[in-house]
Amino acid sequence: MELTVISGKGGTGKTTVALALSELAGNAIKADCDVDAPNLHLFYRGRDIKKEHFFGEKIAVVDKIFCTGCKECERVCRFDAINDGQVDKFKCEGCGACVLVCPEKAIRLKEVKTADVYITQTDKGIVSRAQMEVGSEGSGRLITLLRNNARKFADDDTLIIIDGSPGIGCSVISSITASDAVLIVTEPTQSGLEDLKRTMELCRHFGVPTFVCINKYDINAKVTREIEDYCKENNVYLVGRIPYDDTVMESINQLKSIIYYEDSKANKAIRQMWDNIREHITGLNQ
Repeated sequence: MELTVISGKGGTGKTTVALALSELAGNAIKADCDVDAPNLHLFYRGRDIKKEHFFGEKIAVVDKIFCTGCKECERVCRFDAINDGQVDKFKCEGCGACVLVCPEKAIRLKEVKTADVYITQTDKGIVSRAQMEVGSEGSGRLITLLRNNARKFADDDTLIIIDGSPGIGCSVISSITASDAVLIVTEPTQSGLEDLKRTMELCRHFGVPTFVCINKYDINAKVTREIEDYCKENNVYLVGRIPYDDTVMESINQLKSIIYYEDSKANKAIRQMWDNIREHITGLNQ
């Protein structure tokens, strides 16, 4: 069983919720697929039991021996990545146009490392994660690798919780496809509502059962009602409403899950939400 936690925009509390759910699930395996800002492993003590390089991009390489300086490559490059035969690796998109037009065949595409991929054994189970190289971008291939690494440690009854990226891009698509369920964490702001709608459309396109959680629901009653109405009109199950709670920031600063703060309002709401989610994902498995 795979539950993917995503959000339409950054800063909604997605990772806080994903962390809390993985703690409440007990033996859940965690895959941090928010590869541009991975931080789930910071909340655990552990050691890396496997590390491998991931080659996810290609850049142009100019062979100076054969280059005649005709600058055909500069003319065709739409990213301004080649100047005087020098390739700027941060601008090159690896499209290969320069390779095609070079009359001397002096340019080739070379695979470059874009991330280190880790399997980390923590005191609370396995975390599958990656650390991107500076200037590199996440990709669907990388997300697929992280999910596959997590699955290697899962039994039939093991829950895998995937902390996905915000938005609706390639990384998100790769995180939700073939998931058993998706939880969208949103917030009661106008941008939060609009981004929720886009994310919901994406989940529907791939036919993934989807739940919604409103974080900090009490900071804007009007937009919260709009989100609730949207969920009702579109038959989306609203599994939880989490109140604003200063304790959440304290828990992040102390690198502890919010569920370990007994007096926290957010803790109580997340525990109730987990009961709702568990009831529904159990039904999906049957």
